[in-house]
Amino acid sequence: MIEKKQFYIDGAWVSPAVARDYPVIDPATEEQVAVISLGGQADTDAAVAAATAAFPAWSTLTVADRIQHIANVMTVYEARANEMGEAIRMEMGAPFDFAHGAQAPCMPWALEDAVAAADKIHWDAPLGDGTPGAHILHEPIGVVGLITPWNWPISQIALKVFPAMIAGCTMVLKPSEEAPLSGVLFADMLHEAGVPAGVVNMVNGDGPGVGQQLSTHEDVAMISFTGSTRAGRLITKAAADTLKRVQLELGGKGANVVFADADDGAVEWSVRDCMSNSGQSCNAPTRMLVEASRYDAAVIEATKIAASIKVGPTTEAGDHMGPVVNKTQWDKIQVMIQVGIDEGAHLTTGGTGLPENVNRGFYVRPTIFADVTNDMRVAQEEIFGPVLVIIPFKDEADAIRIANDTPYGLTNYVQSTDGAKRNRMARALKAGMIEMNRQSRGDGAPFGGVKLSGRAREGGVWGIEEYLESKSISGWEA
Repeated sequence: MIEKKQFYIDGAWVSPAVARDYPVIDPATEEQVAVISLGGQADTDAAVAAATAAFPAWSTLTVADRIQHIANVMTVYEARANEMGEAIRMEMGAPFDFAHGAQAPCMPWALEDAVAAADKIHWDAPLGDGTPGAHILHEPIGVVGLITPWNWPISQIALKVFPAMIAGCTMVLKPSEEAPLSGVLFADMLHEAGVPAGVVNMVNGDGPGVGQQLSTHEDVAMISFTGSTRAGRLITKAAADTLKRVQLELGGKGANVVFADADDGAVEWSVRDCMSNSGQSCNAPTRMLVEASRYDAAVIEATKIAASIKVGPTTEAGDHMGPVVNKTQWDKIQVMIQVGIDEGAHLTTGGTGLPENVNRGFYVRPTIFADVTNDMRVAQEEIFGPVLVIIPFKDEADAIRIANDTPYGLTNYVQSTDGAKRNRMARALKAGMIEMNRQSRGDGAPFGGVKLSGRAREGGVWGIEEYLESKSISGWEA
């Protein structure tokens, strides 16, 4: 069994002040594969102190020098990428190809994105013409606490750490205790790359422990959190007394509007993207809204596709679906599937219980509910599993009404061959991101939402600006 009980503080691996062992369970086998320790107040304080001590030197390095340290991390990753894929496969149950081909590569992608964005920041510039001596500096906010989730573990770590490093911040990282191995490996990569001591510190822990301690710590200037809306509320309240900046990237219940004129691939993509990562993505298109004239055919097609999705061992290659992360999540998903049945939604495939020929592991049957109304709980609550609800709509106005009738506002999707209609929808939909016809939003685009999805912006220029303060100056000598 793997033992990773130490924390990375001030450039060294140190034992916890008081050991509290926590098991890491492989969700595909339900067997313990590792043990970590959960930190306490003394560990959090030591990590914050290290980050505080490292801040003056790191924040005054040139941006180019900070980027060089990050480039060194990329070299280490290239040699150890397989380790990252295996860590993610074990800790959160991503199938082999998905762990190695989709999850682990998020680290270099986020690194390259942050480096490219650095050149677009106006770090030090005049206010503008007609204001002689007026100057604006952008400076790092200080020590930041980074609290990351288990569903895209290294993606969320990298999307926070690299922009914060470029901004000149120092930090304490708390990975999810449910998927900590990738975070431990990440810290080891930074150490091997020679990132200066204290710039990035890593303490494992849970939300009520290290998460709460970072949120209330007087020497932490900012919290960046990705996770559930419930936890985001608790962090915001905990941080209030110290008036620190809080950036939240929370849940979603994405509406995917499929018009009658959508192309032939729209429905298949909708189902497969919803089921990707076992449905454990906050930006998943989990509500498929289909125009009435195409609705019956879409339900038949979606049902056939979902029924064809296989589940299987995470150690085997292939495009099969893996388990969800733990028994708690499995139980919650089972409850919500039963809620859908009890509410009168039409279960077309899937349902409660383990998939056929599976007797262990936290596997969920790919599930489709049709004839859903938007007031049902399965249409309003984030299930965070491979469950798709299908809702009919009459026309464009009806689609907008249904899509916006949600407390969330992360990602909405539009499928239509009518460009003018897509543009109208993009303006009308209340979300931080709108993806149309399965096209990428582009390199350097920000990731984030509105409403109960939080209002953080990660990626590109926006991702670095999260960690900066503006300083307005007069009398600057040009």
